[in-house]
Amino acid sequence: MSEVGFGSWAIGGNSFGKVEKKDALAALTQAEDLGCNFVDTAAVYGDAEQILGEFLQARRDKWIVASKFSGQEQGMQTTLEEQLRRLKTDYLDFYQIHWTPSEPALYDELYKLKASGKVRYVGVSLSSVNEIDYVISKTKIDGFQIPFSLLDPLPMIKRLDAIQRNHLGVIVRSCLHNGFLAGKYSAASRFDDEDDQRSQYSTEKIQGLVNKGEEFKFLINDNRSLVQTAISYVLSFPQTSSVILSTKNQTQAQENFAPTKELDETELAQISKIQKSMGIDDYSLSQKMHHWLSFIKQTLKR
Repeated sequence: MSEVGFGSWAIGGNSFGKVEKKDALAALTQAEDLGCNFVDTAAVYGDAEQILGEFLQARRDKWIVASKFSGQEQGMQTTLEEQLRRLKTDYLDFYQIHWTPSEPALYDELYKLKASGKVRYVGVSLSSVNEIDYVISKTKIDGFQIPFSLLDPLPMIKRLDAIQRNHLGVIVRSCLHNGFLAGKYSAASRFDDEDDQRSQYSTEKIQGLVNKGEEFKFLINDNRSLVQTAISYVLSFPQTSSVILSTKNQTQAQENFAPTKELDETELAQISKIQKSMGIDDYSLSQKMHHWLSFIKQTLKR
């Protein structure tokens, strides 16, 4: 499994601006050429699963494919069957619930799908320390997906030992913090495409995110861009199985899937100091999770 995976949310065209199918396919091909063999998707990511189905037709055995159940009314089993048809495959490597439910019945459905052979491994998407504790103590999942970045060290760093002890796979998402750790936005940046969720960002929010991202530019050097620094940060923790990067075109793929080098202990200590000065080492992610669940519910109503 490649350490850097392809996040397909952006190529779906419904959350980060429209993307031409030819650009999406070129991005996937470039990622593959650079060693990527893992892709994460979901039925609620616009046209992403259909595009992936076209891309994977002649290369399914080369790729590890993950998708999610996002609470669709028809239920998990039927949703999975529809996803398999779109993806043109008869199994998924990793199937996740798009949140962390407390209902045992949903986990039982996951386990049944695993036992059937239609999915190889199962997990959830989570975003809090309590949710990590819950899945470790109450479930039999194989792994989970979690936000983790220079600007979002929590909850991951609070449970590193527990994750390692329980041999859970960890898929990191949002390591570029919606692009604000890519070094390409300024305080003057605006998001005018109504299909881009960032079009809802206020001027103050954009300014704040840009300012926070600037704090980590000291890590850039001739051999490492800010994007590669952000990737290197999450890969510096052995608990990370793979980090998925939303990639919209071939140019982004060339940077996202270029070789990276782990940060050294001195650099990690400097990063921790900055995070503490920002107060983000104690930042509660409850509001972010609320926003995420609201997005899923709104998407399902479309």
